[in-house]
Amino acid sequence: MTRAFTHDETGTPAAAWRRTTSWSAVAPLELVDRDGTPCDRLVVLAAHPDDECLGAGGLVHVAAARGLAVDVIVATQGEHSHPRSPTHPPSRLAALRRVESEVALHLLAPGATPTFLGLVDGRLADEEDGLVDVLVSRIGDGRRTLLVAPWRDDGHPDHDAAGRAAAVAAHRTGARLLEHPVWSWHWRDAGDLPWPRARRLELTPDVTARKREALAAHRTQVAPLSPAAGDETLLLPGFLAHFDAGDETFLELPTADDALDDLHRAETDPWGVDRRWYEERKRALLLALLPARRFARAWEAGCSTGALTQALATRCDHVVATDASAAALEAARGRLGDVPGVELRLGDVATPQPGASYDLVVVSEVGYFLSRAGLERLVDVVGDATTPDAVVVLCHWRHPVVGWPLDGADVHAAFRDHAAARGRHTLAAYVDRDVELLLLGPADALPRPGE
Repeated sequence: MTRAFTHDETGTPAAAWRRTTSWSAVAPLELVDRDGTPCDRLVVLAAHPDDECLGAGGLVHVAAARGLAVDVIVATQGEHSHPRSPTHPPSRLAALRRVESEVALHLLAPGATPTFLGLVDGRLADEEDGLVDVLVSRIGDGRRTLLVAPWRDDGHPDHDAAGRAAAVAAHRTGARLLEHPVWSWHWRDAGDLPWPRARRLELTPDVTARKREALAAHRTQVAPLSPAAGDETLLLPGFLAHFDAGDETFLELPTADDALDDLHRAETDPWGVDRRWYEERKRALLLALLPARRFARAWEAGCSTGALTQALATRCDHVVATDASAAALEAARGRLGDVPGVELRLGDVATPQPGASYDLVVVSEVGYFLSRAGLERLVDVVGDATTPDAVVVLCHWRHPVVGWPLDGADVHAAFRDHAAARGRHTLAAYVDRDVELLLLGPADALPRPGE
C-alpha cells in the first residue's frame, strides 16, 4: 500500500508505539526455518542502502556472531534520496551510499560483502520479476534459510516492491520470510500492525551499540550533505528512535505466488498447447509411453488448461486433474465440458490425496514450479496415492527454468530415487533436445510381446 508521506513531517513517536497494549505480547524470534530447524543462512534484501541496517541490523549482527552465512542484496543505490540537492547529483550519491553500505555491513557482519543490483531508485516496482529471479537463484533450496526484506505494506513504493518480490521468492524456495517495517513506524498510528504475526528479537546492549555505529556509517542519510537547501538530513532523530530501542520487530506473513494464475488470466493459451506442434507431439509421446491400453483411475498433478487431461480421458475410466490456478481450471472446464469421467480439483499439487488409489499418475511440466521441499512432498504424496501396480509418468522441459529453483532433471531425479527405494524401476524413457519423459513402475508393468 503506497502511502504519501514525507520524512520531515511529524510522525508517530517511538514511545507511542511502545505504549500500545500489544507491544509487550509479541512472540520472540527464533532463528529457525519453516520446519523449526536452526537456520544456517540469512539472506537480507534491502530496497536501498541502510534499509537492512535500520530494520535488521541487529539480526544481521546476531546471525553473523552465531556463524550463519550472511548474504545482503541491495536492490538500488539510493541515488535519488536527495532529489533537490545542489551539491550531490545521483551518481555521486550512489557512489557514497555504496561505500556507506559496505562499511556498515563490515561492522555488523565482518567478512560479508553486499551485492548491489544497481536498479533504479524509486522504480523498483518495474523490476519485481527480475528481483524475484535474483532471489530465487541466490537462495535455491530455502530450507534452513531466513529471508528478510522490508514489509510489503510499508508505504514506500520501493519497500513494498522489495517485500512483494521476497514473498514470491520465499514461496518458490521454501525459505522462511520475515518482513520488517521501516517507514510504517513513522506514518502509521500506534498499534496499527498485524500483531499476531509479529516476532521480536531482543538485542543486547553490545548489539544495540554496534547497530547504532553501523547506522552512523550512513552519513548521507543521518547528517546533512551540506548547509545548502536540498541537502538536509533525511533520517531525523525522531525517526531513528524507532530503530535504537534494544530490539527489532519483524512480521511473519503468509507467502504467495500468483504468477502462474496471473499468466492464465492474461492469456487463453499461455503455453501454446492448442497451436504448437511441439505440444501436440509431446502429448502423443506421453500417451505412447503408457504401458496399458486402459487405466481405471488416473491423477494428473498440474493440469493447466486441460489439454493433456482431455487426451488422458481417452485412456482412463476416471481422471482426477488438479491445479493451483483457479484461472487455469476455469479454462480446463471450458475445454472439457461434459467429458465423462473427468474431475477437476483446485489445490496445491503437493497436497495429500486421502483415500486415493491411482493406477496412473502423470506429472507434466509442473514439478519445477515447486520448492525443493514441495517437490519432496509431491513425491511422497504420489507414493502414498498409488496402487502397488501403478505407473508414474513424468514429462518436463529440459532447459533452465528461470525464476524457480528447480529444473526438469531435479524433478526426475527425485522421482527416480523414490521409486528405487520402493523397489520400482525406470521402465522407459524418451529424451530429445527439449523434453524428457520418464515411465516409472513395477517391473511387470510393461506388456509382453503378443499381449
